[in-house]
Amino acid sequence: MGYLLGIDIGTSATKTILFDTETKKIKASASSEYPLYQPYIGWAEQDPDDWWRATVSSIQEVLKKGLIHPQDVLGIGLSGQMHGMVLLDKDGNVLRPAIIWCDQRTEEECKDITSIIGREKLISITANPALTNFTATKILWVKRHQPEIFERIHKVLLPKDFIRFKLTGEFASEVSDASGTQLLDVPNRTWSRYVLDKLDIPFDWMPKVYESHEVSGCVTEKVANLTGLNVGTPVVGGAGDQAAGAVGNGIVESGMVSSTIGTSGVVFAYTDKVSIDPKGRVHTFCHAMPDTWHVMGVTQGAGLSLQWFRNNFGSLEKELATFLKKDPYELMTEEAQKADAGCNGLIYLPYLMGERTPHLDPSAKGVFFGISAKHTRNDMIRSIMEGVAYSLRDCLEIIQDMGTEVDIIRASGGGARSSLWRQIQSDIFNRPLSTIDIGEGPALGVALLAGVGTGVYKDVPEACKAAINTKDTIYPIEYNTPIYDRYYEVYRSLYFALKDNYRAIADIEKDLKK
Repeated sequence: MGYLLGIDIGTSATKTILFDTETKKIKASASSEYPLYQPYIGWAEQDPDDWWRATVSSIQEVLKKGLIHPQDVLGIGLSGQMHGMVLLDKDGNVLRPAIIWCDQRTEEECKDITSIIGREKLISITANPALTNFTATKILWVKRHQPEIFERIHKVLLPKDFIRFKLTGEFASEVSDASGTQLLDVPNRTWSRYVLDKLDIPFDWMPKVYESHEVSGCVTEKVANLTGLNVGTPVVGGAGDQAAGAVGNGIVESGMVSSTIGTSGVVFAYTDKVSIDPKGRVHTFCHAMPDTWHVMGVTQGAGLSLQWFRNNFGSLEKELATFLKKDPYELMTEEAQKADAGCNGLIYLPYLMGERTPHLDPSAKGVFFGISAKHTRNDMIRSIMEGVAYSLRDCLEIIQDMGTEVDIIRASGGGARSSLWRQIQSDIFNRPLSTIDIGEGPALGVALLAGVGTGVYKDVPEACKAAINTKDTIYPIEYNTPIYDRYYEVYRSLYFALKDNYRAIADIEKDLKK
């Protein structure tokens, strides 16, 4: 008997699971939340020590719930939000709050990177254009605006790799997460000395890069005493949250695609070759298996949009949910079900944190379009769910246009727990949408990678076949699909109609900060 630990350092919480290799089931799980700080519009930061405290408490909780001996944990896998920047000094201390994936402050640094390297050259090496989300732009922002911190940098780590450092004392990363830094040679799966040199970022600031299943370090005695883990427990490379979630969803073969609604929304497709969109609308990153890659489109404010509505306008649902011992999102979904498909012409643009696919515009803003006196709260909630699905359709259509096979679409993330949101996606995509029997996503994915790295499984496909089965499939409602097709065309046009106004607002905000 043996167990695998999967730890996912998300944007809102860290989740840890204990996977039983014998029963192929989750024996225990735990999560711990932490805040996101936004000192200015478009900024997004977190305290890395909050991630560590959440990791420790969730490990302690799953070991307690699981009632297992520490030596029965065979290996640990790490997943985490991509693109973040954790800066450490020579003593391993955090120099400033982490600038995370959805931060939009680095538009000028994107221009600098493109000017220094050249857009085509940059895409040929990193497989992506310069984006505000990526780690490289954040490093250059610190250099420009906080030179006293820049001078003290010893290592640059991604969020999950900071947790690896705390667990093992090792400075290490792996190819899938490193792909999102804009500093990795994605076709060759190694740090690009060319890009680093051009940007004057020292090569020795970067951690060693592993393949996702490789052992990158072992739990230290100090951490064993703190968490209850066994000294020397192997920690594998793991994966960025999207690649990890894809493994946890079985997206490890051609033709398989996932549609994930978490804080962000992602359409993710497996490929066994480097496939790059020359327009830079979707991302190409290394997958969590050797010699494979993935193409993905991203909408910044997917689940974040519904969370924003709940936090700011959902006090009634939150109070009633406490009384009924239900999740507020369940009550919001019940309200949304009372609205008609298309919400009587109310269309939501989910650009609360700018947008990536297909617009690459950090200045984009969220919009409720077409609102009238006849619209109700039910319409507004459903329009948020539909707007996110329209954005995911943007991603899916680009991936198909690139020649990527789309045979099976699997829903995952917190949004997949809503049968209504799954149905909306199926209707808008006009395709069947499946879910699997284990809904733990990234945490399960990296637990399975730990199983490969410690010899429980031969390779990642074998691990997925052993652990993952399709649970149910939703099919498009014939009446709804043509309605959504017509509204989708309006949705697509709205960004271009508002683009200049987004820029005007951004300029006003910039002037007011001076």
